[in-house]
Formats: sequence, structure tokens, C-alpha cells
Amino acid sequence: MSTTGERFERAVQIMARLRAPGGCPWDREQTFDTIKPYTLEETYEVLEAIDNRDWPELTGELGDLLLQVLFYSQMASEEGHFSVDDVLDRLSNKLVDRHPHVFGEVKADTPAEVLRNWEALKAEEKKKRLAARGDNKVEQPDSTQVVDAQTGSEQSVLAGVSSKMPALMEAYKLSSRAAHVGFDWPEIEGLFAKLEEETQELRQELKAVPTLHSKGPSVGKGIAGSGRPQLAPELRERVEDEVGDMFFVLVNIARYLSLDPESALRKTNRKFKRRFQWMEERLRASERTPQQASMDELETLWQQAKQQEKPA
Repeated sequence: MSTTGERFERAVQIMARLRAPGGCPWDREQTFDTIKPYTLEETYEVLEAIDNRDWPELTGELGDLLLQVLFYSQMASEEGHFSVDDVLDRLSNKLVDRHPHVFGEVKADTPAEVLRNWEALKAEEKKKRLAARGDNKVEQPDSTQVVDAQTGSEQSVLAGVSSKMPALMEAYKLSSRAAHVGFDWPEIEGLFAKLEEETQELRQELKAVPTLHSKGPSVGKGIAGSGRPQLAPELRERVEDEVGDMFFVLVNIARYLSLDPESALRKTNRKFKRRFQWMEERLRASERTPQQASMDELETLWQQAKQQEKPA
């Protein structure tokens, strides 16, 4: 039987062979930038397999995600930046260094104590990395403040939250950073009040669109959004702001309840897809499509779809 190390080395060698002269033409022409979209795609497929508790599928998806690491490491090695060995060494050292309560003498008996130690160690590591590069910005031990080493002036507590991540995740991290320094609702009812306030502000803006409040024939049938009133540019911008504010409050509600908003929305997306496809099947049995059904019939089918999912 092969050892774990031998299996890993085989995968590394296969990746190197694919990128070598005479290897795979597609693999050889890839770059860091062309591979990035696949990394994101594979990550989401891992999350979906976890949500479905599909262990055979998760095995394959984790392999696909590991492939991304091998791909980047091989390209970096070819360009003389680093190798997969450097990646493994960095990971192992980080795990040991950030768990002094396991590999050292530090005491941490609760998850909260572990997290505090982890954040302090991360901040110290970043401070050393920035100093080694000659960067004047260093992060304070609480991992929320960035200080200029020359002037000593504090920068934003939100420094380091990437704008490249999905918007829900970014909102979660931004609000978490703010909450870490005390900018948070003292109790969840304040968040519900804020959601109601934002809802009213959106409704107020939409009063400028009379067709939204008419009781005439329903619009928007067929292609998504067709027949919907088009908002004037200025109004559209204000409405977009209000909708964004509502999303931000909802993210904070999720954070307050220790829920991942991205995961919650993914589950709702799958639920909607499952129910809508059930409706399509019922209509297909009568040789019709959703476009050929009235809104009343679609609503009835939707309620039936919900009912048939409930446990007996």
C-alpha cells in the first residue's frame, strides 16, 4: 500500500508532467489568471457537496480543489517563485505556531481563548512580514487596527477585508470587524427595527413609480423582468442604495445569530429551484409551460410544492 506521502508525491509528479514539454497543451498554456475562475468554481462545488452531505462527491471535489494548489505551485516553481514544498512547510509551521496551546506551553481551554490567541498571533506574523518587506504599515495585536510604523497613526479597523470576495461575505466580515470594536447592536430587536426602517425607506422611494402600485394585469411574465417599469437613472441609484442597505441589515442578522449568510442563501436558492422544478413537472404533465399558466395557478402549484416537502 502506498503511504499518504507517496500518493501526494505522485499527484505532484503528474502535475509537473502535464506542464512539461510534450505534456497537455491546455495545461501548458494556463497562467495564474486563467486558473483563478476554476479555483472559485471548485470551491463552490466543495461547499455544495458538504451541504448535500454527499461524501463520495466531496471526495472528488476536494481532489479538484487540491489540484488548484498543485497547479499554482507548479507554475510558481517554473517561474522560480516557490515550490509545493514551500507551501507545505509554510502550512505546517503556521499550524504549529498558531497552536501554542497544543504544541507549546500556552493555555487555552475554550474556543474563545483559542480565537483570541489566533488573532494575536496572526497580527504578529503580519507585522513581521510587513517589516521584512520594508512596509511601514503594521497591524496591532487585536487584528483590527493598522498602524503606520513611522507616524504611529491608526488606520481603519476594516483594513484587510478584501473587496474581491462575494458581497455577502464581505458584508459579514466588515460588520464583524466593526462589532469587534463595539460598533454593534446591543440586542437583535435593534436589527429588526433597522430592517423595518430600511424597508420603509425603499417603499418611500418606490412611490415615485406608480405602475408598481397599480392593480392592473400582472407584469413580468415570460422573460424575467419583461414588462417591469424601467426606473429613471437617479431613482435607480437611490433604490439600489436602499436595497443594498436591506441586504446589509440581513447579513448582520445572520452574523448576530452566528449563521453564514452565504450558506443560508445557497440553501434557499436550492429550495426555490427544487420547488419551481416540481411546478414545471406538474405543468409538463398537462403539456404546458409556466408561461402558459396564470399567476393564480402558479401560486397554487407553489403552495402545493411547499406542502409536498413537509414531513408526514
